[in-house]
Amino acid sequence: MATASTAKKAPKAEKAHVFTWEGADKHGKRIKGETRAASLALVRADLRRQGINPLKVKKKATALFSTKQKITAGDIAIFARQLSTMMEAGVPLVQAFDIVGRGHNNPSMQDLILSIKADVEGGTALAEALSKHPLHFDDLFCNLVRAGEAAGVLESLLDKIASYKEKTESLKGKIKKALFYPAAVIIVALLVTALIMIFVIPQFESLFSSFGGDLPAFTKMVVAMSEWMTSYWWLLLGGIFLSVYIFAYFYKRSRKMRQAIDRSLLKTPIIGVILNKAAIARYARTLATMFAAGVPLVEALESVAGATGSIVYSDAVMRMREDVATGQSLQLTMKQQQLFPHMVIQMVAIGEESGSLDHMLSKVADFFEEEVDNAVDALSSLLEPFIMVIIGTLVGGLVVAMYLPIFKMASVI
Repeated sequence: MATASTAKKAPKAEKAHVFTWEGADKHGKRIKGETRAASLALVRADLRRQGINPLKVKKKATALFSTKQKITAGDIAIFARQLSTMMEAGVPLVQAFDIVGRGHNNPSMQDLILSIKADVEGGTALAEALSKHPLHFDDLFCNLVRAGEAAGVLESLLDKIASYKEKTESLKGKIKKALFYPAAVIIVALLVTALIMIFVIPQFESLFSSFGGDLPAFTKMVVAMSEWMTSYWWLLLGGIFLSVYIFAYFYKRSRKMRQAIDRSLLKTPIIGVILNKAAIARYARTLATMFAAGVPLVEALESVAGATGSIVYSDAVMRMREDVATGQSLQLTMKQQQLFPHMVIQMVAIGEESGSLDHMLSKVADFFEEEVDNAVDALSSLLEPFIMVIIGTLVGGLVVAMYLPIFKMASVI
């Protein structure tokens, strides 16, 4: 029992550190450098393997204010691609981890790779070693690696994973591009409006009060709003932050709320079209990758559900999984959900009949990814006039409100 417990805890203790070293090569020439490793002994052993006699090795002092780089999905995609390339070239898995880890610019990614390498060196299967890091390697990634290990085609599966990750990240980037630009412009317009209301309009108000006379109703309304914002700006700001916090709190904890919001977004005239196409593209791409790897359809659908990026589609895929498990065909279960276009269902039906389901699903994914790209470009063109109207109404309305009294005085004179 004690031995088993020690074996389980050993990989967890393997934490990477930066070591500085000085040594002599085969010709006696003194050289120095830095190495990331779990311990000083491993650094010395690694240097000797390279033909370097270590003379001085010490742990590098940690900076007082260290900023750790975040591991992105792009880093994971590059890792899968590099590991696949190394294995196809005949490099042993542990050595491939060492090469990929040393060549990575992100220290956090180097730590992650070193931790996985330590597990693999200890005899742990790669899929199991990856599953210890669920924040970076999801069930889909681990299931594909497990299938590759079982079939002896790990390098091929890693290449498919890399391609899948690159395409899904590209799709996410397109959706973010579609939503970020209008949101950013509107937020900037609201900030400019708030600054005008708090700092500029009070100056106009003092000018108008020195002239005397009644102000136009529109100007009075704007001045009253300015006075309220100047006096209670902290209440407004606090209310905004509190509303955002409450929304985020309940959004994370309430599945019904997420379903309602997701369903509403999918029905939104322009944005909804993009989100629907993106969800179908992710569904088709993920299922094609899983099926091509030889993962059984029922098991594959469980992983696909979490990859759609939509709780509505995720729930639908889980219902499909239950139906497929009872013997129904995939195309029939898709038809029953009333979420997938007729063309997608027919392509799946042809794939099932011809035994080329993964190929047909890849074609569907390619088509809908291109549709999302075109829809994003069209959305940018459609939103530009809408954004100009909002900015013109906000800023232009304030300008008109401030100049109306001046026009009124000019007409009296």
